[in-house]
Amino acid sequence: MIRRKASSKSSTEPAPPADSGGRELSTAVVLFHEAIATQLGMSATEWKCLSLLDQHGPATAGRLAQLSGFTTGAITGIVDRLERAGYARREPHPSDRRSIVIRSLGLGDLNSKIGPIFASLGRAVGALNARYTPAELKAIQSYLEGMTQVLRAETAKLTTAPPVNS
Repeated sequence: MIRRKASSKSSTEPAPPADSGGRELSTAVVLFHEAIATQLGMSATEWKCLSLLDQHGPATAGRLAQLSGFTTGAITGIVDRLERAGYARREPHPSDRRSIVIRSLGLGDLNSKIGPIFASLGRAVGALNARYTPAELKAIQSYLEGMTQVLRAETAKLTTAPPVNS
């Protein structure tokens, strides 16, 4: 069990329910990115797709759909809006003339808005990290990587399943 350095709790104390912290973290992450998107004048979906293009480089609509969990039809609308706003461009695939790739045009003027947001987040995370030992941080990192894999797998299941209300 991972405990804070200054904690006086015994190591035999039961762990909290498996989803209690995860649900809170998930909600906080979604709302954080929604707030960023609002500051940028776009939807959270557009923001995250732009971030994926910036992180992974040019991608086909199919690849962006895989990365995001959205359908290719939804990606078409998202890319249309990102193109109109000047943040992305469709261009011929460099090695497959039948295909189109979507390229981020860089975050450009968005950097002046998101830079301070992520600098503040970095400082706050740094302060939080200082409360843990290197071994604890390594265990936390391992857990978060595992959780990311679980979430990607569960997202993939959802993208191939029919909607619940159908």
